[in-house]
Amino acid sequence: MLNNDVLRSLRYLLDVSDGKLEDFCRLADYAPEPGLISACLLREEDAGYRSCSDVLLAHVLEGLVFHKRGKDDSRPRLPVEKRLSNNLILKKLRVAFELRDDDIQAILQSVDLPMTKAELGALFRAPGHKHYRECGDQILRNFLRGLTLRERGKSD
Repeated sequence: MLNNDVLRSLRYLLDVSDGKLEDFCRLADYAPEPGLISACLLREEDAGYRSCSDVLLAHVLEGLVFHKRGKDDSRPRLPVEKRLSNNLILKKLRVAFELRDDDIQAILQSVDLPMTKAELGALFRAPGHKHYRECGDQILRNFLRGLTLRERGKSD
C-alpha cells in the first residue's frame, strides 16, 4: 500500500485537517516542509502531487501515538523508523488506538476479513521469527477501512 494512501486514510479516519497532520509531525520532533503534507494528500494525477516518504509517514504515526496517548518523557525515545512496512504501520496504529487482539479481530471481522488470533499474532512478530507473517496491502487496507468505521461511528 502506498504511503500516500495510508496518509489519506488516516486523515479521513481522524477527520482532521492537513495542518493537524503537520502538528502530529511536530509532536514527534519533525518539521515537514510547508505544504508537503497537502501535496502528499493529492492524487497522483493532480498537479503538485508529492510522494509520501517512509520518514514522513513514520513521524505522522509517531505523532499520532503521542496525540492519542501522550508523551512519556521519563523513557528514552526510540528512533523513528526510516523504512516502513505494512506490519510496522499496523503496530503503530495498534499502539495509538490502544487496540487488543480481540479489538483488531472485531475490526477485521466488520469488513469481512476474519483472522484467528494465531494469524493476527504472526503479523506482530519480529521479521526474523519463524511464525512472522507479512501484512499484505489487502489486510492493511481493510484494517484501515474497519478502523475508520469504528472510529467515525463513535461520534454518531
